[in-house]
Amino acid sequence: MRHGKKNNHLGRTAPHRKSLLSNMANSLIINKRIVTTVAKAKALRKYVEPLLTKSKEDTTHNRRIVFSYLKSKETIKALFGDVSEKIANRNGGYTRIIKLGTRQGDNAETALIELVDYNELLMASSTEAPAKAKRTRRAGGTKKVTDSNIPEAVVVEEVSAVSPAVEGIVADSEADAPDASTDPTSTEEENKQDA
Repeated sequence: MRHGKKNNHLGRTAPHRKSLLSNMANSLIINKRIVTTVAKAKALRKYVEPLLTKSKEDTTHNRRIVFSYLKSKETIKALFGDVSEKIANRNGGYTRIIKLGTRQGDNAETALIELVDYNELLMASSTEAPAKAKRTRRAGGTKKVTDSNIPEAVVVEEVSAVSPAVEGIVADSEADAPDASTDPTSTEEENKQDA
């Protein structure tokens, strides 16, 4: 029975598992997202999130503790620099696991594990996308604006707000326009009869 055994050994010896998680954590911090199996992604999340929490306080002691896990100067530099600034306001949950389906060769369940604050697609869509109009299931959809829907007070205010200069321009354009009472189709018919 597995009572109280919460660690997934991933079918490896302890040193092999430690190296695997260290290498995956390095790749995750450098690349911001990696694709792996679901079991490894869940084990990696438990491994890397305490390290990300330690990186929020940049002290020599925390750098040495994290270095004992990761063993890479480049990763430590990236973690305590750019990554710690991004996650400074987050109280946990620094990673996200998205299941992708099964792998072609061995049918293993694959997943994408990423740092939450580095998903440019979701962040861009949440900041740039305008709010969509709320749709209802009722027949008719959206309500059209017609003259009958506009209150009379609004129309009166708009007419009274027209300046004299604009009235002169409108009068000139109406004088230049052809007479609306004549039907354009009748003039075409008359032209055909004349020819």
